[in-house]
Amino acid sequence: MKINHLTSAEENLMRLFWKLHSFYLKDVMEQHSDPKPHQNTVSTYLKILVEKGYLKTEKEGRIFRYSVLVPVEDYRNFLLKEISENFFDNSGKEIIAFLLRENLVVKEDLNEYFDHDLDLKAPKMKAPRLEIADEILNPKKDKKAKDKKKKKKKD
Repeated sequence: MKINHLTSAEENLMRLFWKLHSFYLKDVMEQHSDPKPHQNTVSTYLKILVEKGYLKTEKEGRIFRYSVLVPVEDYRNFLLKEISENFFDNSGKEIIAFLLRENLVVKEDLNEYFDHDLDLKAPKMKAPRLEIADEILNPKKDKKAKDKKKKKKKD
């Protein structure tokens, strides 16, 4: 199943839908925090989320019952993989270094996932490699130009 990106508003509604699992439009209106959106707005978002494959509908008389198709765990995995690919070069090591640096994780949090104590060092920041800047600041002399200078000196 292909998972699509959600807008911020769609994500906020999906958080409610993941709690409800299966619901009617009236349930959404009752559960939504104040200020409550207009019923037509919620209805439009429900239609969009059905089209994106996050929800399915079952007609019950004159109303629709909505059910979640994409579990929150699948969406979370999708987002973390996207972040890993786009911001951390698919490196778990870089992600852990970031989490430690930002104090979102401490060494003790990681110990429960390993059989032995971890000896964590402060993460080292790699200096960015600026090849263009290096070429501008430290231009390489053309080898042919050097050879021409040597020939002129000999003459």
